[in-house]
Amino acid sequence: MHAADHPIWQPSPARLSATHLTAFTRLAETLDNQRYPDYSSLWQASIEHPERFWSQLWDYAGVIGDKGSVALEDKDGMRAARFFPQAALNYAENLLRRRDDTLAMVFWGEDKVKRELTWWELSDLVSRLQQAMLAHGIAEGDRVAGYMPNMPETVAAMLAASSIGAVWTSCSPDFGTDGALDRFGQTAPRLLFCPDGYWYNGKQVDISDKMQIIASGLPSVEKVIVVPYLERADAFAETVPKAVTLERFVDSFVASELLFRRVGFNHPLFILYSSGTTGKPKCIVHGHGGTLLQHLKEHQLHADVHAGDRLFYFTTCGWMMWNWLVSGLASGATLMLFDGSPFAKGGHILWQYAEAYRCSHFGTSAKYIDGLKKIDLQPKRDYDLSCLRAVFSTGSPLVAESFDWVYDAIKDDINLASISGGTDIVSCFALGCASLPVYRGELQCRGLGMAVEIWNDAGQPVVGEKGELVCTRPFPSMPVGFWGDDSGEKYRKAYFERFDNVWCHGDYAELTEHGGMIIYGRSDAVLNPGGVRIGTAEIYRQVETFDAVLDSIVVGQRWQDDERVVLFVKLRDGCELDKTLQAAIRDKIKNGASPRHVPAKIIAVADIPKTISGKIVELAVKNVIHGLPVTNLTALANPEALQLFVDLPELQS
Repeated sequence: MHAADHPIWQPSPARLSATHLTAFTRLAETLDNQRYPDYSSLWQASIEHPERFWSQLWDYAGVIGDKGSVALEDKDGMRAARFFPQAALNYAENLLRRRDDTLAMVFWGEDKVKRELTWWELSDLVSRLQQAMLAHGIAEGDRVAGYMPNMPETVAAMLAASSIGAVWTSCSPDFGTDGALDRFGQTAPRLLFCPDGYWYNGKQVDISDKMQIIASGLPSVEKVIVVPYLERADAFAETVPKAVTLERFVDSFVASELLFRRVGFNHPLFILYSSGTTGKPKCIVHGHGGTLLQHLKEHQLHADVHAGDRLFYFTTCGWMMWNWLVSGLASGATLMLFDGSPFAKGGHILWQYAEAYRCSHFGTSAKYIDGLKKIDLQPKRDYDLSCLRAVFSTGSPLVAESFDWVYDAIKDDINLASISGGTDIVSCFALGCASLPVYRGELQCRGLGMAVEIWNDAGQPVVGEKGELVCTRPFPSMPVGFWGDDSGEKYRKAYFERFDNVWCHGDYAELTEHGGMIIYGRSDAVLNPGGVRIGTAEIYRQVETFDAVLDSIVVGQRWQDDERVVLFVKLRDGCELDKTLQAAIRDKIKNGASPRHVPAKIIAVADIPKTISGKIVELAVKNVIHGLPVTNLTALANPEALQLFVDLPELQS
């Protein structure tokens, strides 16, 4: 999986000179009276002098608020560190800095619903929601929840809540009732926004039965606000306890000047939830200042998002990429919101959208890119993508062959940025950079201000070797804490139990000679046959090349005092896992990875279990094949698929 020595893309001199990073570097050189001849030198300075870097970023990005005179307290303690302890700011105020008739956001609900909102219209909607929340008595620290699609009203409700210091928390309406109750039941929101249904794959999805259970099961919720999507909000609201339509909720309020309550840097802004496949989801609290600063850095210095750019990310409101996407407003970007199946209209829907609105930054998942390869869709052949400058990929490792495909099939002059971080930090540890070359199979760089290293089992930093992804110094978007974890013990155990005062993220990765990174999968899913650690991504890379294989999952099975590699494959209709295909898969893995990667068993299954955000659940499958319980099925989009792995006779020999 090592990248070739030569980059497959480099920015042109003209593009390089126009990037935010070039401008920021010049500013830093002037202020620091020091030359930063390349990215590596700037990165090094950013981790050695974090108080200086983050203060310069605040000024460069024009953060609205009072910075205070101290940028960082207790910088040597990961958990004790406090960024901008005297600051007063508001996240929503920074996102709603524009007031004009240009587009703030556009929305497509597949090909069924298409809308546009100007900055004025967005501000007016936020104003009316804000007034309605205040009239209802919503105060600083209260929770407001969204069981919502990725649509404009969701963004507006979040902005209204955060503008007054309330805390926003959300998941998508494809979550089951138990999944929603497991999340919101812990965080006790007072208001809950939901749609009157949604579109998926061209069909209307009715959620009224689910909403009756959810509304009844959340005693903290005083009002359910029904947002029109299928244009039946009135009838829907009549069936759901405590429900009113959005129109009724804001009806008596006229849009006026927005109020912004400035709060401390660490005042809670978002509560995000871990996937929860091994227990109840963790409720991860992120603050106003850390979220804003980190996203401004990633959007401007890494993604090179400028005012007027068109920013798209395929995401639901149950994934941190939604929070990352909406922060694009703070850089003056127009958000391109989408709800529904990315494979609607034969996979063409997102590219029709990208062409229609001159998308500049297109974000998706590695699984989506692999899916496009399987249906042989060639966006650059069929669509005008002349404004497209960047493609982002996350959710799982983007394999080297998919890099080739993106440049061949989408566009040859783009910054292809594989990015990796997580819900835990609402941002990235390693990501792309519009000013750096792209190497096949690699994330381009470690994030500025992120002291990321790869450590071996002895806790020593290594380059060119696989190990644990760690972060050795504090950064602003570390969680404020976990909701309800008053002692902080759950927080400590989650990230700091393995290495004292060092964040251990749980990714198995490698730093490359280019300063880039390769992610090999979650370290808790690493295979260990014969005592040799193997990342699952190395096997998926080989298996994904087979047209007959739609999806796969690989786990380790305890066997005869060792561990053996077991590969499960979901095949295309009409295909059979015969001896010829098995031999071809084994041969491909042996030659493309190593003989140790070759699975002892290859087994066909009808489906692969995944979380609602589309991630395969290796640990859950591993538990099932060993007869252990999976404690939180509500985190899965298709929990019934786990039954396919129970007591398989193929695993008994």
